[in-house]
Amino acid sequence: MKRRNARELVLKLLFQSDFTGKRPEEKDFDELFGKDSKDAESRAFSEDIVNGTLDNLEEIDSTIQKAAEHWVLQRMAAVDRNILRYAVYELLYRKDIPSAVCINEAIEIAKKYSTLESASFINGLLDKVAKGIKGRKAR
Repeated sequence: MKRRNARELVLKLLFQSDFTGKRPEEKDFDELFGKDSKDAESRAFSEDIVNGTLDNLEEIDSTIQKAAEHWVLQRMAAVDRNILRYAVYELLYRKDIPSAVCINEAIEIAKKYSTLESASFINGLLDKVAKGIKGRKAR
């Protein structure tokens, strides 16, 4: 499984969590990957992104809110909000993923699961977040 497919599963799990208010459990990952998944690397990647996003949700949402001028996080489309959440997690915490890759993957997934307008919105917002992170590192 490629990382893009794993990110699509991350989106599904975060969307579910956002909708139900419940954190995904082992059985939720089993349903998406199968109990005896031969692709342990993709599963581990997905689990890290989902758990990392949820563990740092307050900081992630704050970062999104600061970058999203004139937008209220809870009024954003749920798909867009959750794409932004896992992408901001990657930007902030996954130093092994280049920001350009993270942003491009989020845009492509937005095109598939949301709208072209959403892809543009997500691109602009993630670019702003990435530049803010680079600015902090430069200080």
